[in-house]
Amino acid sequence: MTKFIFIRHGEPRYDEVVERGFKNQGYDLGKLTERGVNQAEVVSKDPRLNGAEVIVSSPYTRALQTAAIISKNTQINLNVETDLHEWMPDTTFSDRNDLDKAYPEFMREKGKRHANTVFHFESMDEVVRRTRKALKPYLIYDKVIVVCHGIVISSFTHIEDMIEHCGIREMDLDESFFK
Repeated sequence: MTKFIFIRHGEPRYDEVVERGFKNQGYDLGKLTERGVNQAEVVSKDPRLNGAEVIVSSPYTRALQTAAIISKNTQINLNVETDLHEWMPDTTFSDRNDLDKAYPEFMREKGKRHANTVFHFESMDEVVRRTRKALKPYLIYDKVIVVCHGIVISSFTHIEDMIEHCGIREMDLDESFFK
């Protein structure tokens, strides 16, 4: 049994990406606000992190910056896992200007895509498959910190789990959960 400590990234800012004209996946480059940095500093001192052997992070800037702060303060090594990235509102990577409407549709449809959905968002089943695959190799550890995104964490808990910035969810998982 491995204890996974899931931490949502700190509060992000997108002003710089907007100034540069980035859109859609360009938002993934947004870093933390000053408050987000403070949130990461605080969560790095949470006693629930004691005894963790490794930190695993999404590659997106807001999560990686949060994980780097935790790693620096805890002296725990940090690994980056590509498949812990944020939920994708458009898996076709089109140049749509209305992707802000994909998340409400995702939630309304409980993460299921079907013939009547407007957006080609990543379904919750797809999120579940990729995130389980990313974390399964870490079952060799007793305790793992995972820094990622709200929907990624809710793929381990439940779709309506609204996780605050630098919020923590703890789960004891074994091989059977990853099948």
